[in-house]
This record gives sequence, C-alpha cells and structure tokens, in this order.
Amino acid sequence: MTLPAQPRIAFLASPAPEAQAALAKLTAAHGSVAPGEADVICALGGDGFMLQTLHRHGPLGIPVFGMKLGTVGFLMNQHRPESLIERLHAAEAAVLRPLEMVATTESGATVTSLAYNEVSLLRQTRQAAHLRVHLNGQVRLDELVCDGALVATPAGSTAYNFSAHGPILPLGSQVVALTPIAAFRPRRWRGAILRADTVVKLEVLDGYKRPVSATADSHEVRDVAEVTVRESKERTVTLLFDREHNLEERILNEQFLT
Repeated sequence: MTLPAQPRIAFLASPAPEAQAALAKLTAAHGSVAPGEADVICALGGDGFMLQTLHRHGPLGIPVFGMKLGTVGFLMNQHRPESLIERLHAAEAAVLRPLEMVATTESGATVTSLAYNEVSLLRQTRQAAHLRVHLNGQVRLDELVCDGALVATPAGSTAYNFSAHGPILPLGSQVVALTPIAAFRPRRWRGAILRADTVVKLEVLDGYKRPVSATADSHEVRDVAEVTVRESKERTVTLLFDREHNLEERILNEQFLT
C-alpha cells in the first residue's frame, strides 16, 4: 500500500486526557482532515478506541494507524509523535476481515453487527447457558452446558478468546476459533479451530429459564434465541504497524510469554 508523500491525516482520539493532549500536539504539527477526506486515519487511544474507530470508519476503506494512549494496546503502535510521516510510509499493512453476527432474540427481533475481535455468548443469570452448536447446518454438539461460548478471529484470538483458554491463531491462517467459556458439560470439550468460511450457529436451549446475551465486540444483544456467525465476504479493514512490531510478530510473541 502506497501513501502520498504528504498524506492527509485524520487524527482521532479517545476521551482520555493523554490522548486528547496528543491530539492537540499532532494536529498542530500536521493538521487534520475529516476521515472521509483522509489518506490515513491515526487513532490515539487503546484497543477499545481502535475497535470503535474500525466500526465507525471501516466502510471508508481508509488504512488506520494506531498509537497507544490507553490501557490496552495490542492493536496499537507505540506513541512516538516524532517522524510520524516516515513511520506511516514504512509501516506494514495487516488486512483484517471481521465476523458478521446475526442474532435472533426470544421476541423474534433480528440484530446484525460486525466483530473484529470476537462474537461471544454469555449467560445473563446464575443459571448456566445450554447451547446447541451447528456448523454449516449440521449439529456438531447437541448440548453444551457452560457460562458461554465465543467465535474469535485471528486478530481477536489473543483477547477474550485467549483468556478463556482458546488457541492463538496466526494472522492470515484463514481459520477462526470456537471456544467454550467455563464448560461444565461435556467437560473435556475445549473448542475447535474452524475454517474461516464455516457458518457457526449457536442455538440457545430453554432461553426463558436460562437467558443468554450475545456481544459482537462491544455491541450487546440481550435474550437471544440463536446467533449465527460467519466471516464477512465483503468488509475488510487495513491496519498499519511499525515493521519492528507488526501484528503477525505480536501474535507469535504472545504464544511464548511466560
């Protein structure tokens, strides 16, 4: 991916004081344009703000370069305001393809949303969730008793999925992780690695007694009856990373942390 010699940058920042201070300095140094007029978006904050930026501005098809000014920064580069233009030109691109969630509620409403990290289902009360797992229209697990379950992308596999003891997936591996959250039965089932084009349907059993919510990144839907998850065929986003700390290297390093 090639940027103009003097790219038009849209600086966006989280409400955090340090992010707002950096926004003022960078805007004074480089100017700032609206995202729709930019060659590149520079997001200042943490991973949560990066996900907000991708959801809000992803349809523009503009690459995003993040700088960490928040609590979690796996998707962000280090905050070094000096030589920003040179860093943008030298950056490596990572193309991410989100998941599409279609959730049907107990009342019959249908809600759709995208997820760049994961789609997760979680019990809403003290009652364990009872889920039936369908893959490409075939029942693969008749009843999963658990706190919940999630489907994670490679980029999201180091987040909630990893905390739930799911596998870390290499970037570009064309797979997703299906991971149970605190599975009670079957006890020995630890999830599955699936082809990225697999259509996953999680059916909620006895939802009125055992209500379950579904969340695509931060978009939550309560009292779901079933949730279908598949990789988007149309939407992609491009993240830019410093060569010495590219996303593929970060995912690899996560597997050797002690």
